[in-house]
Amino acid sequence: MIHRLLLTAAIAAVLSASPVHAQSASPAGAPAATPASPAAKALHALFDAEWERDMRENPENASYRGDNRYNDRWTDLSLAAIAQREAADRQVLAQLRAIDRSALSEQDKLNYDVFLWQQQKAVERQKYKEWQRPLSQRGGVQNAEGIAEVLRFSTAKDYRDWLARIEGMPLQLEQTTALMREGLKARNTPPRVLMERVTGQIAAQVVDDPTRSPFYKPFTKFPDAVPQAERDALQAQAKQVIADKLVPAYRRFATFFNDEYLPGTRTTIAAADLPDGKAYYDFLAASFTTTDLSADAIHAIGLKEVARIRAEMEKVKAEVGFKGTLAEFFDHLRTDPKFFHKTPQELFTAYQAISKRIDPELVKISAMIPRLPYGLRAIPDNIAPDTTTAYYQPGAVDGTRAGYYYVNLYKPEVRPTWEMMALSLHEAVPGHHFQFARGMELPDVPMFRRVGYFTAYGEGWGLYAERLGYDMGLYDDPYDRMGQLAYDMWRAVRLVVDTGMHSKGWSRDKAIAFFMDNAPKTRQDVVNEIDRYIGWPGQALAYKIGQLKISELREKASRELGDRFDLRAFNDAVLVTGSVPLQALETHIDAWIAAQKARPAS
Repeated sequence: MIHRLLLTAAIAAVLSASPVHAQSASPAGAPAATPASPAAKALHALFDAEWERDMRENPENASYRGDNRYNDRWTDLSLAAIAQREAADRQVLAQLRAIDRSALSEQDKLNYDVFLWQQQKAVERQKYKEWQRPLSQRGGVQNAEGIAEVLRFSTAKDYRDWLARIEGMPLQLEQTTALMREGLKARNTPPRVLMERVTGQIAAQVVDDPTRSPFYKPFTKFPDAVPQAERDALQAQAKQVIADKLVPAYRRFATFFNDEYLPGTRTTIAAADLPDGKAYYDFLAASFTTTDLSADAIHAIGLKEVARIRAEMEKVKAEVGFKGTLAEFFDHLRTDPKFFHKTPQELFTAYQAISKRIDPELVKISAMIPRLPYGLRAIPDNIAPDTTTAYYQPGAVDGTRAGYYYVNLYKPEVRPTWEMMALSLHEAVPGHHFQFARGMELPDVPMFRRVGYFTAYGEGWGLYAERLGYDMGLYDDPYDRMGQLAYDMWRAVRLVVDTGMHSKGWSRDKAIAFFMDNAPKTRQDVVNEIDRYIGWPGQALAYKIGQLKISELREKASRELGDRFDLRAFNDAVLVTGSVPLQALETHIDAWIAAQKARPAS
């Protein structure tokens, strides 16, 4: 998955109720095509203005994009600022609709349509007041220091900017507290079972020794360009700010959270139990999948996929000679010591080896390898127990920071080796890194198209990329193939349990049991996954729905083109649009198929 919750950037985006905004300038100084018509000029001027607004009003987003102009501040979370951002989004939608779409080029019509889709969803979601739930077990002010992972600490100013952000955290905590109190009054709160995880995360910020604060980590090392005297001064100031301002603020927040907020959270788990909850879940399902599929239809697709994949798993079980039932085979995969590394370092080294094995095979599935490199990092210790197995963090839009594949090293005894190939194909290459890096290299398209993220497209591609391991010759080990099936099953199960919990009255225990019965993932992972679906309704539906659409389009292209079908060309055609709604992708691929048919035979 894309780690959209690393962590403050996503919260800022939710609280602003804005989509990823747009800019027409190309990265690394490459000029975009000059719009010709007055309508095109108005459209691109709107894109430019909206990109700048997003960077200015959501400084965390700017930092994640590699724009360091606002590295000394956080998003204003006051009620007045939220209202102002929502009003601006409504105004932008009106401005967009006033532009004559018929006067645009085909490329700009796509730009218009994608931006319109995003802006309509941003305005529609305002009525659900998501800002009243400003944190989750996976991210919030309780671990806002996570943004330091993507910051460049190369000059003294970078450290002073970080100091300014530390000094700004008490206000962030006060504003977040105010939003949470609004949520309590409106009975718009996260489930208590998730919030119970947050208590320990907040406690980790309340330290006696300032140097043990997660916010102090950047001050433990400096580049040569920072003189020793300045290092000493920065460290001294950081210790003082943490001790005198930051820790007391977190202590106050902990008291509020434990004594007032946690007892007031809801004991139910379904999104349907939130204010206007049924409509909210329908909205989320449609937004994440970019379809009009109902919860019932998605549930049925999930059950069908679960049955199909179970049959494939039975074949692998027979191939390796396991004599027991599929449930017993799952237990074997979860518990046999041969499937686990003993230490975090051994696990990390194994991930590095797999990444190196994948890289030279990429030419088999794509003719357009991204220029931007990617690296491997461990998920920070303070969030590892409560987050997923891995995630991907996109690089900076100007190419100054690589993309990173983050892996969870917490409890290596629950991280099976058979899942590592499929996981790496999804999160790194040719999965999310290809999608994001290729998107940022698209010529002559607005910035919001380069960095945009439609979950069904992005996660659909990531899940489809796991299948590409067969085309790359990487699944020669039957246990790795079982890992691919396990990950495919994982996403099929999501369709069932997400709709089950949020629209069909399933309990958390029933969802966990269904997951455990149908997939060999360890209980640690399963519980974290189920809690993620509870806290992020609808998001998990997008993976399988997107994968099914891309696979359907591949089968269509192969059938209609016959001997002319080129897998590398098809995959590149999927990536060349950047992230778009599934209908837009289908329209594009249909046109690509027609163009391939029209080409003279070689």
